[in-house]
Amino acid sequence: MTDADGLIRNPASLAVPQIGRLLETGEVAEPYRLLDPEGHLVVPTAVFFANLQASSKLATTIRSYGMDLLRWYRFLWAVKVPWNQATRAEARDFSRWLQLADKPVRVHWRHQRKGIEADVVPAQRGSRKAPGSPNPVTGRPTPGSKYAATTRAHCETVLRSFYDFHLEEGTGPIVNPFPLDRSRRAGRAHAHHNPMDSFRPERQGRYRPKVPKRIPRRIPDELFNALFAALKYNRDRALLAFWVSTGARAEELLTSREKDALPGQQLIGVTRKGTLAYQQVPASTDAFVWLRLTQEDAWRKGAPRGRGHTLWWTLRRPWRPLNYHAARAMLNRANDLLGSNWTLHDLRHTAAYRMARDPKMSLTDVQWVLGHAHLSTTEIYLAASQEEVIEQVLAHHARREREQMRPPAPAPGYNSASLDVLFGPAE
Repeated sequence: MTDADGLIRNPASLAVPQIGRLLETGEVAEPYRLLDPEGHLVVPTAVFFANLQASSKLATTIRSYGMDLLRWYRFLWAVKVPWNQATRAEARDFSRWLQLADKPVRVHWRHQRKGIEADVVPAQRGSRKAPGSPNPVTGRPTPGSKYAATTRAHCETVLRSFYDFHLEEGTGPIVNPFPLDRSRRAGRAHAHHNPMDSFRPERQGRYRPKVPKRIPRRIPDELFNALFAALKYNRDRALLAFWVSTGARAEELLTSREKDALPGQQLIGVTRKGTLAYQQVPASTDAFVWLRLTQEDAWRKGAPRGRGHTLWWTLRRPWRPLNYHAARAMLNRANDLLGSNWTLHDLRHTAAYRMARDPKMSLTDVQWVLGHAHLSTTEIYLAASQEEVIEQVLAHHARREREQMRPPAPAPGYNSASLDVLFGPAE
């Protein structure tokens, strides 16, 4: 509960330097390594990553876990506490520090070449919106300067599982620094669960923040048309058409190869993110038209072709398969033209809303297309979107204003036709 001087630690004044790093190795057996400030491998995290890979976790999942562990190790290096001697006091102060600290500013490579410091870069971007302010086009707030509740909740879960693993292996502290909530530790989870009811979270960390429930955000048709028109290349239009018609995740569509596209059947094969299962999903006719134009452009420039090659290439030499980060940069360029902040996942939400709100399409069919494990996940798209709710409420206020402006009905005994002659017809 105290620091080295015997005083209660103040996370708000704690300086956590950005030392150490998560290295992407490019190796299948060890995709990521966590390195200490001297560049040495952090062995406890390497063993944990190997256990994750043995549990069939994807490399992207290992990267996500590694970023949370990097934040934790940086905090421990700042307070000079070894990882296996961390107590619940350090876990508590780390959770407080995540709430109070500002996120580190990522310096663009152009600024790094010029030698500009990280804390100087935001001041030079006066045209950008303040952190956390809503976007005028989409209504979605921009990323704030603090760590989001979802990030802090994910970090708490990762660190609790990290210490649970080493506790079972006998290589870590005998007490997990990130315990479960005291009122929920006793007994077996869901011991008296009614099979007719949905499962509720009964195992929650003591330092886990409350995460607000987010409503999926779709792109309205008129704004989607503007976004589609802002794209510059046929490849980008083909990607957008496939995303919004198949409902596939952004990274799932990027796994497709030439042999997976079947225009005659209007099917395209993707590899699902969670199960890694191969699935053919239907797509719109327009998507295959844009795909053919994309292939003609790429082949004319000398891009590789063949059934085993990817469908999506970079636009310039050397030819490389398009990855998720490049696809997101493509969408961000269109967002900059429109002043919006749509994301790639909004395209999946848009496709889900369109299919789920179609009365001639069953919800189980939508579940199969989206690859949801539970039907309850698909049901969230049955509710009205935020834009529809706002439109209905505004229409409600307009109707009430018209009713208040309407003149009252004549009292009993008066002839309404005579009153119209005297005072004019009521509008």
